[in-house]
This record gives sequence, structure tokens and C-alpha cells, in this order.
Amino acid sequence: MTRHEVTVLTERRSGQSERHAELVQRLRDAQKHSVGAPAWSRFVNRPVGRHLAAFAYRSGLSPDQVTGLSALCSFAAIMLLALLEPSWLLGAGVALLLVLGYALDSADGQLARLQGSSSPAGEWLDHVVDSAKIVCLHAAVLLQLQRWDGLSSAWSLLPLAFLVVSSVSFFTMILNEQLRLRAGAGSARAGARPSALRALLALPTDYGVLCCAFLLLGAGPLFLGAYAFLLAGTAGHLALALPVWRREMLGLGSAR
Repeated sequence: MTRHEVTVLTERRSGQSERHAELVQRLRDAQKHSVGAPAWSRFVNRPVGRHLAAFAYRSGLSPDQVTGLSALCSFAAIMLLALLEPSWLLGAGVALLLVLGYALDSADGQLARLQGSSSPAGEWLDHVVDSAKIVCLHAAVLLQLQRWDGLSSAWSLLPLAFLVVSSVSFFTMILNEQLRLRAGAGSARAGARPSALRALLALPTDYGVLCCAFLLLGAGPLFLGAYAFLLAGTAGHLALALPVWRREMLGLGSAR
């Protein structure tokens, strides 16, 4: 973030009395780059997160408290998914809670920038919650399939595979950023222009789309089909990205 952006975010003309629209505009002006972000994250989650961050700012909440609310929504959905029989109503409730948790996950970082309170501790907490959420969500799908759907054990490979792919993807992306910082390199996408087409093509990898897939939970085979499609998209993206990331890391090593 540039010095100008920090100034824009931290200046406070009248404490917390700014109007909601003004706070949202300040966050929009200092939004981090959207290059590579899938369509839901870019066009839905971040804008909703801006409104939630502005509301939290005016309510006097801290970024860690917003992270806690995000975790509460996400893990409430995961518990419902693991314990209750599948239905359209359950699917709607799970999807709504997961989408809200995801939007709050975007809001906590934006609130920290708005308050000028970004810290390693806050980022650490956010990533711990995210890593636990990824594992627990697919574990809950596994329990759902085993307890209620009466499917053969082969179907259990879907959530197990999704758990592995999602965990590796999340860890590798976080590791990439840390290694770039340690090597003194900027973001691999710095200066690049965001592409709407690329954002749409990346939709199968988007956590927000996975959240919405649970709307089909009451449809049984339709949910499994959507879940398998998202797994294939995420795994395909990881398979294509790993060699690219590896070459980038080799380049960082050579530069040092």
C-alpha cells in the first residue's frame, strides 16, 4: 500500500461520525489489487465486505472482533452441515452463513486498513481461522455423505480430495507471498491489469461459489455434481499453477 493510501485510510475528519457512504468510498479508493481474484471474490465479496467494514467501523468493532464474527458464522454453518439431515432449508441456511462468514473475512482486513491498525497478530488470526475453516468444511461434507446419503464409500473420496487440494492451494499461496517478501520481491501481479474474463474463468476455484453450491444440498445428485465440478476446477488450477510458482521461486533464488 502506498503512503498516500495509508493517509487516505487513517485520516479522520470527525472521529467515527463519517457517513457510511464516505467510509465505503475511502475503502474502495484503497482496495488492494484485483488481479487474479475470481469473480465472486472481486465483484461480490469485496464490495459487501466494504459495507460490513464501514458498519463495523462506525460500531466501534475491532478487526479481531470481525474475524471472530466471521468464524462464528462459518463454523455454525459447518456444525449444521455435519449434524443435520440434508434438505433445501438446511442448504439455504448453510450457504447464507458461509457467504456471510466469507464477507466478514474480507471486512476484517478492510477495517484494519480503515483504522490504520493492521498488524501481524491480526493477519495471523485471520489465516488460522481460514485454514481451520477449509479443513472443517470438507470434513463436514464427508460426515454429511456418510451419515445421511447412504452412498458408497467411494463418494467419500470427493471431500477427502477437496480437503487436500484446498489445503495445499491455501498453504502454497500464503507461502508464495512470504517467500516473495523475504526475497524483497513485490507481488507477482504488481502493475498488471485485472481481467474480467480471467475472473470469470477462475470461478470454479472461488470459495464464494463453493458456499453457494450448498443451496443444492437438498437435491442430492445435483449437489454432488456441483461439488465434483468445483473440485475438478480447483485441482486443475492447482496443477497448472504449481509449475508456474515453482519457476518463480527458482527465479527468486537466482536473484538472491
